[in-house]
Amino acid sequence: MMKRTLAAGGRLAPILRAGLISGVIVAAVTYPLAAVGGLGVKSGVDWYTSLPSDLHVQPPAQTTYVYASDNKTLLTTFYEEHRKYTSINDMSENIQHAIVAAEDARFYEHNGVDVKGIARAFVANHNNGEVTQGASTLTMQYVRATLRDGAQTPEEVKDATEQTSGRKIREIRLAIELEKQLSKQEILERYLNVAYFGHRAYGIFAASQIFFSKSPKDLTPSEAATLAGLVQAPSLYDPANSDPGPATERRNYVLKRMVDLGYLQASEATAAEKQPIKLKITNPPNDCVSIPNNINSFGYFCDVFKEWWMEQPAFGKNAAERESNLRRGGYRVVTSIDPRIQAAAQRNIGVSKSSVFANGVVLVEPRTGLIKAMGINRYYSLDQSQNGTNSDYNKANANIKGNYPNTVNPLDGGGLSPAGYQAGSTFKMFTMLAALQSGMKLTQSFYAPNTYVSKYFAGWGERGSCGGGHWCPSNASAAMTGTQNMWTGFGKSVNTYFVQLEQAVGADNVVKMAESLGLTWHNDVDTMMATYPRSRTWGAFTLGVADTTPLEMATAYAAVAGDGLYCKARPVMEIWKPDGTPATYTNADGDSVMAAAPQCKQVVDPQVARAATDAARCVTGYGAARASCGSWNTTGSLPYNLLGRPIAGKTGTTDDTRAAWFVGFTPELAAASFMADPDNPFNVVGDWNYNVPINAAVLTLKDALANTPVHYFTPPSGAIVGGAKYVEAPKSPAKPKKKPR
Repeated sequence: MMKRTLAAGGRLAPILRAGLISGVIVAAVTYPLAAVGGLGVKSGVDWYTSLPSDLHVQPPAQTTYVYASDNKTLLTTFYEEHRKYTSINDMSENIQHAIVAAEDARFYEHNGVDVKGIARAFVANHNNGEVTQGASTLTMQYVRATLRDGAQTPEEVKDATEQTSGRKIREIRLAIELEKQLSKQEILERYLNVAYFGHRAYGIFAASQIFFSKSPKDLTPSEAATLAGLVQAPSLYDPANSDPGPATERRNYVLKRMVDLGYLQASEATAAEKQPIKLKITNPPNDCVSIPNNINSFGYFCDVFKEWWMEQPAFGKNAAERESNLRRGGYRVVTSIDPRIQAAAQRNIGVSKSSVFANGVVLVEPRTGLIKAMGINRYYSLDQSQNGTNSDYNKANANIKGNYPNTVNPLDGGGLSPAGYQAGSTFKMFTMLAALQSGMKLTQSFYAPNTYVSKYFAGWGERGSCGGGHWCPSNASAAMTGTQNMWTGFGKSVNTYFVQLEQAVGADNVVKMAESLGLTWHNDVDTMMATYPRSRTWGAFTLGVADTTPLEMATAYAAVAGDGLYCKARPVMEIWKPDGTPATYTNADGDSVMAAAPQCKQVVDPQVARAATDAARCVTGYGAARASCGSWNTTGSLPYNLLGRPIAGKTGTTDDTRAAWFVGFTPELAAASFMADPDNPFNVVGDWNYNVPINAAVLTLKDALANTPVHYFTPPSGAIVGGAKYVEAPKSPAKPKKKPR
C-alpha cells in the first residue's frame, strides 16, 4: 500500500509542500529501509525538525582578472576554480532550459523536493539493495554544492558529499526552506554559477568560455545541451575526449527533453542532432607563467604584482589569506603597466636575448609610483632546456644552465627579491640629497685630487684600501682633479669630491637617505654595513658598492623628479571587487583606504629635490639652470640630444665596468637601465657598452612621451644655491647628537 501511495505521489506531496516531513519517511523513500532501521515515526520527526534550516552561503570562489593599464589587455587570471559569477539575465534561455531538462524536469513544479523523483529513486534503490539513484533536485544540488564550498575542515567536506541518508535528509530540509526564501530564477542563477562542468570550469561563464569561447548569453541550443549534459558526469561526457560519442548521445538526449518540455521545436532539435559538436576550446591562463606569448615580457611585471599583492593588508591578515583571496576573490585588477610603453621598452633594449648579459629598463611615474614598463632581454619561461651554459665557469657543475634566453628570475627587480647588482656612481645622488638636506648648498666646493686619502673611512676591505687603516679612492680620470662643486662634481662623476661630501654629511645619513627613498639591502654584507654604527664608516657607499635593482633606482629617482615626494613602486591603478565596488581596507587610524591608492610621503624637501635635479641636468647635456656645469660631463650631450626635451640623470659603472647603468628622469617619468651578467657579477660588460643603458632608458622615455606636452623642471631657489666659495674638507664628519633610529 505504501508503494502505491508513494509511486502515485499520493499523500506525501502535500506533506512535503507544507514542510512537515517525517525523517523516517524521507529516509525510507530515499534509501533502502535498512539504512534507517530502528527509527520510530516520532523520533524520526523530532530528529528531522532538529536539523538546521538556515543555509549559510559562502561566496563561491571566483577568478581574479588582471589587466594592463588600458583596461583591455588581459595579462592573466588567478584561480583555484575557474569561475565568474554571472546574472541569469546574462544567460541565454537555452542554457536555462537545457539544465532544467537535463537535471530537474519538474523544477518549476516542486518546492525543493521532487516527490515523484523520490518515489522513483526509492524503487530503484530498494530493488538494487544500494543507492543507485539520488532524486536530487536542482535546489538540493545547489544546497550540496554550497555546503561543500563552505566547508572549513575535511570532516565538513565529508559530511557534505558522502552518500548517506543523513546527508540527503539534511539537503531536503535545507532545500525546502531555501525555496521559501528565493524565487526559482534566483535558485537557478545560483545553481548555474556553482555547477561543475569539467576542465576546471566551475559555473556557466567558465564553461561557456572554455568549451565554446563565448559568453553564456550567446549559447545556441546545441551548445547549451552539450554543457547541461556534462553536469551529471563531466569526465564521461567530455566533448573534448577522443571519442565524442558519449557526449553527442548525452547532448541529443538533452535536446529531446527540451522538446518534451516545450522549450525547443522538434525541427530545431532534429537539425541540431545531425550536427557534430563544434568546440572552440579556450584554456584560461592561470598565474604569471600563463602570460600570452604576444606579451611574454609582461611576466616579469606580473611577478612584481604578485609580490605587491602579498604585502597588502586589504587582502588578508597573512600571506595564506592574501594568496587565497587572489585566487578565489574574483577581483578585477587594472595594473599600471602601459602596453605601448612596455612595447617601447622591449624595442629599445640594446642586447640580444641570447646574450649572457642582461639589459633591462624600468619606468616609474613620479608622484604616483606607478610602474609603467619593465623591459628585459629575456623570455619569461620556466623551460631552460635550451639555455646557454652558465657564464660562471667556477661553478662545480660546468654544465649548469645560464639565465638566457629563458628565465623567470626577476632581473629588473621585485618578485622574488633578487640579489641585484652594484649600481656605481648612480648612488652619488643619495649623497648629494643628504648634503643638501643637511643645509649645504649646491656651491659646496672641495678640492678633488686624483686620489683621496681618507683616515675616517677605513674602507672595510673595499677596493682602494691603502694600508694604515686608510681608504684611498681614486677618480676615473686625472682630468677630474681640481676644485669641484655639486654641479661639476655630479656632472663629471668625481669620486674624490663625493667621498669628501659624504664624509662631511656623515655616511650614515647618506645610507638613511637611500633607505628613505626605498632602497633595501639584498645581501648580508650590505645589511651589516647599513646598520648603525657601522654605517658611519661606509665610505664606499657613495660609489655604489651596494646591490640594488632597476626598480628601486627608478623609484628613488622618481622621488627627485617629484619634488621629493617618495611613492612606493605600485603595480596597480584600480582594484574592483566582484560586486563592482573598489577594494578597500581599514588602516591603523580607522580610516577606509583604497587598496590601489598611492603610498607616498614627503621624504626630501622640495627645494632640495629641485637643487639635486639642477645638478643632475649637468650629466645629460641639458645644462643646469643655476650655474655652469663645467667644460664636460660623462655623457656629452647624448641623453638630451636623443630625447629632445628636459632630462636629468646619472650614469654609473662598477669596477672594471662589470655593470653599466643610467638612471634618467623628466618631469613626467623616471627610467633606470642596467647591463650586467646576472649569472656572474665579475663578467666584464666593458667600456664599449657604456652607452647601452643610456640608449635603452632615453629612447624608451622618448617613445613614452611622444605626442605629449613638454614640461620643464622647476629651478631651485637662490637660498639653496649658495655663494661660490671654497670649503676645506673636514677631517671627520660631525658626530650625531644622538644615536639614529
